[in-house]
Formats: sequence, C-alpha cells, structure tokens
Amino acid sequence: MTSLYFLIPIALIFVAIAIRVLLWAINSGQYDNLDTEAHRILFDDDESEAKSKSDIDSVHPRPDSPDSAGSTSDDH
Repeated sequence: MTSLYFLIPIALIFVAIAIRVLLWAINSGQYDNLDTEAHRILFDDDESEAKSKSDIDSVHPRPDSPDSAGSTSDDH
C-alpha cells in the first residue's frame, strides 16, 4: 500500500509531462503538414534521380557509356 503513495504521483507527473510535450508539439507546428512527408517518399524527384545516376556512372561506369568505351580491363 505504501508503494501506491509513491507510484501514483509519479504516474501523474509522467502524464502531465506527456500532455505538455504533446501541446508543445501541436503549438510549435509539428502536426501542421503531414501530407508532404508522406508524399515525398512515394514520388521521386527527377532531378535527384538524374544526379544520383550521374554520380554512380562517374564511380562505376557502365559498359555502354561513352566514358568506358576505351578503358577495358580485359586487354592483355
């Protein structure tokens, strides 16, 4: 029974902290725009895709790319 005198106030403090954090998040705009982040993962940007492909080609050129036409490692 004595542990309840200790645990109930601690639980109430945790609930109060959780409510304050939730209200802070709502008031600071954390929940204003939920759709943008959800759509960004679904739709690729053409610019970033083209940039990432050019970065990959510069590190590992494809056999059909013009950069690797004269540089074959099979010449012995």
